[in-house]
Amino acid sequence: MHAITLDNLCKTYPGGKQAVKEVSLSLSPGEVFGFLGPNGAGKTTAVKLLNGILSPTAGSCLVYGIDPAREPEKVHAISGVMTEHAQMYDHLTGMQNLIFYASLFGIRKEEGAARAASLLSSLELTDAKDQKLAAYSTGMRQRLSLARAFIHHPKVLFLDEPTSGLDPESIMNVNRLIQGLAKKDGVTVFLCTHQLRYAQEICTRYGLIEDGRLLASGTLKELREQILPGMTLRVRADSVPAESAFRQTGERQYERDIRSEDEIPAIIRRIVEAGGNIYAAGSEQPSLEQIYFALTAKGKEAPQ
Repeated sequence: MHAITLDNLCKTYPGGKQAVKEVSLSLSPGEVFGFLGPNGAGKTTAVKLLNGILSPTAGSCLVYGIDPAREPEKVHAISGVMTEHAQMYDHLTGMQNLIFYASLFGIRKEEGAARAASLLSSLELTDAKDQKLAAYSTGMRQRLSLARAFIHHPKVLFLDEPTSGLDPESIMNVNRLIQGLAKKDGVTVFLCTHQLRYAQEICTRYGLIEDGRLLASGTLKELREQILPGMTLRVRADSVPAESAFRQTGERQYERDIRSEDEIPAIIRRIVEAGGNIYAAGSEQPSLEQIYFALTAKGKEAPQ
C-alpha cells in the first residue's frame, strides 16, 4: 500500500484561485519526499488537503488508504504535522507542552513523559525542558514543534520548512532525526520547502511544483535524466584547443558540457597533446536548483 496518493488532485478557492491543478503522485513508506516550490506554489494547500482541513474541488488523495476529506480523524491519528509557525502554549513548559499533546493521542502521562524526554534529548532541548515556552527562542520553538509532531510515533510526517530559524548544528540534529525515522521506522516524510539546496541534502525523492502544477517528480537521478542529462566538465589550464568547445569562465578557468564521465580522458589528453598544462579538472552533475530553474524556464517559454 502506498503511504500517500494524489490522483488528479485539484483545489480551487472561492473567487476562482486554482491553488492545486491536477497533481498526481504516490509515495512509498519510508520515503523522504521534498515538495518543492516558491511561496504560493500550492504546497501548503496540498498538505491541508492531505490532512482533511480542506476538501478537493476535483480528484482525490489518500493517506494509507484513508480519505482525509471523509475521515480526517483517522488521518490525524497516524500523521504528525509541523507548520512553519506552529503555535503551542506559552504558559506551559516544553515538557508540559509535549505531555499535553501526547495525551490528545491517548498516550498515558508516564509514557508521554518518557517519549518527550527522548525527543527533547535528540533535539538538544533537555536543559530547557522546564522553561516556559514564552522564554524559548525562535529556533527552540521550532525544535519543540518538531518534537510535538513526533510525539505519537506517526506513520506520516508533514513538515513545512522544518529548519526555519535553526542554527547549523540544530539543522544537523533535525536532519539526523528525520532520516533516522524514515530509515529505521519506515516513517514517510512529506517535506515542503523552497530551499532547494537543503532538500537535495535530505530528501530521497522530489516533486517540483509551481503555480499549483506539478512540473516533475522523481529521484535526483531520474530528474537529471529527464530534464538535464549530462554534466559539466571544468578545468583549470593555461590553454585549451580552440576547437574543443570549452567556454572560458575566468582566468585559466574553462568549462564544457559532456554526456558522461567516459568522455573526460580523451578531452584531457587532447588538451595536453596541444601543449596545454592542466592544473585541476572535475565534473559536476546538475543540481536540484539547476533542474528546477530549467523546468520553470521551459514553462515560461511554452505557448500559453
